[in-house]
Amino acid sequence: MALRPDDFSINTIIGLGSSIKGDIKISGSIRIDGDLLGNLETDGNVQIGEDARIKGNITAKSIIIRGIVIGDITVKESVKLLSSSAVVGDILARSIQLDDNVLFHGHCIAVKDDAKYESLSSEFLTGKSIRRKVSAS
Repeated sequence: MALRPDDFSINTIIGLGSSIKGDIKISGSIRIDGDLLGNLETDGNVQIGEDARIKGNITAKSIIIRGIVIGDITVKESVKLLSSSAVVGDILARSIQLDDNVLFHGHCIAVKDDAKYESLSSEFLTGKSIRRKVSAS
């Protein structure tokens, strides 16, 4: 896997004290230190600061969380839940790391094998979609 120049830079910052309501779709990496009420989708990396609060689903290349996320996380590579973080939702990734003093409430699928990851993620997301439709009825 080749590194891109923007793997090390942050293209978008939502600063401490900022509050955004609505879905965000960006290209590149993002750091969030404020509040987001909505879904986040990016092809880059995500950093969630210690004071950040997110209520929405996140899709990204990888994510490092120090704050609070209420929603599902789907990444192509890795998830790191650092000390003081809280996640209420499901995680789908190739690898996951949880530090001490982390709150995680949800389901997790983390497998390195590409074929197995694709199969399990497709099966999991299909099942989740069906459960949502049934509960909405």
